[in-house]
Amino acid sequence: MSSLVTLVPTCVFLIAALGIALAARRRSNSQGGSFASRYYIGNRTLGGFVLAMTTVATYGSVSSFVGGPGQAWSIGWGWVYMAAVQVTALFLLYGILGKKMMLVSHKTGAVTVIDVIRRRYNSNALAALSALIIVLFFAATMVAQFVGGAKLFASVTGYSYELGLAIFGIVVIVFTAIGGFRGVALTDALCGIVMLLGLVILACGLVNAGGGLEQLLQRAEANNPAIADPLSGGSMPYGLYFTQWLLVGIFTFCLPQSVVRCVGARDTKALRDAMVIGTVVIGFMMILVYGSVDGIIPTAIASCLPPVLAGVAIVGPIAASISTVSSLLITASSSIVKDLWMHAAASKGRELPEPRVVTASQAITLGVGVIVFVLSLVPPSVIWKINMFAFGGLETAFCWVLVMGLFWKRATKAGALASMAGGTLAYCACMALGFKLFGLHQIVIGISVSLLLMVVVSLLTKREDEQSLELFFPRKA
Repeated sequence: MSSLVTLVPTCVFLIAALGIALAARRRSNSQGGSFASRYYIGNRTLGGFVLAMTTVATYGSVSSFVGGPGQAWSIGWGWVYMAAVQVTALFLLYGILGKKMMLVSHKTGAVTVIDVIRRRYNSNALAALSALIIVLFFAATMVAQFVGGAKLFASVTGYSYELGLAIFGIVVIVFTAIGGFRGVALTDALCGIVMLLGLVILACGLVNAGGGLEQLLQRAEANNPAIADPLSGGSMPYGLYFTQWLLVGIFTFCLPQSVVRCVGARDTKALRDAMVIGTVVIGFMMILVYGSVDGIIPTAIASCLPPVLAGVAIVGPIAASISTVSSLLITASSSIVKDLWMHAAASKGRELPEPRVVTASQAITLGVGVIVFVLSLVPPSVIWKINMFAFGGLETAFCWVLVMGLFWKRATKAGALASMAGGTLAYCACMALGFKLFGLHQIVIGISVSLLLMVVVSLLTKREDEQSLELFFPRKA
């Protein structure tokens, strides 16, 4: 379907994203506060709707369109039942970490998740390790997003993979560098709306092409007799359910790209609204998207929809890719500029001039984006597996460091270092070797080792001083 008509909706969307980024930049510059606060958390002004949609758009990556749905089609509804746990993502994020993360960041003036970690444990080594892990795992995730979006573009439009990569890759890097966190959040809200619109159009097209929903389901059952079996004829054992519920559901609340939204929230009402709106939107998306191995949705778009509607439908997954990449880019940039460079300067008593910080922030954002773009020119084969690997690594590294840091007074600097380093190394080593316990995904090993090290090492080492803990655990009157 090599048609210029198909490109029009994508071009309109990308131009709108750039316009939003420029408008956000102008508004941000007119507000008070430091550049770091404006650029990396939007001066803590996110309301409930924008907060919900930016989190949904970041969470609903391109693998939701070109990886997971294909598994549902080839394996059966068991994959859908497993994926349903994703509905809990925002409920857990804003229900568990949200309020305390927001209050602590407001009290301490924290701009990033690493700011909060450094303040809680009084450890520059832990902050540096956190930044390194974020940049490495984010790079892997961003490559998957670039590749997924470009492959989808090529499959639907008939144009080359390289052209698709260039079109949205360059745009997302530029608007992220220009708009900062507020621009990313507002663009994510647009992306979330467009993703839902694209899914509705695709669902209607599929049902119409299949002669109605009932006939479509009958064909699916004829193609795979075990499609309705929760265990999918043995392809979905209980162990897979358990580990995937951990990996893509329960532990996603501690992903740093999601937790930073709590830092940028305006107030507790925004958190509550985001939790309700986001949970409903993710549930709706799961119902729509899991009605289709890489290639299923691109093929459906190209074959079931006329060029104009196909162009609108493809904007959904491209928006998913863009929203995820932009969020990861801004968080990776903040880890390098704010958490490493600016902190190192402040520790030596030097205050960096704002124009220099502005230039460095945008340059680092552009630089990281360009590196990921170049790596994406030679695409890896299986996108969703890369995403799942990065998810597991980030969850292992940050889950207990954040949860114990915010809710367990006895957690110590040594315990946090052991938890993050030991758990991540155990997870990566098991992934590299293909080692599993009882056939369970390696996230079980990583998260268990991380928890064990946090508890044991914290109990064996000196607790943090009461004065530094007062901000996190205030005494009752």
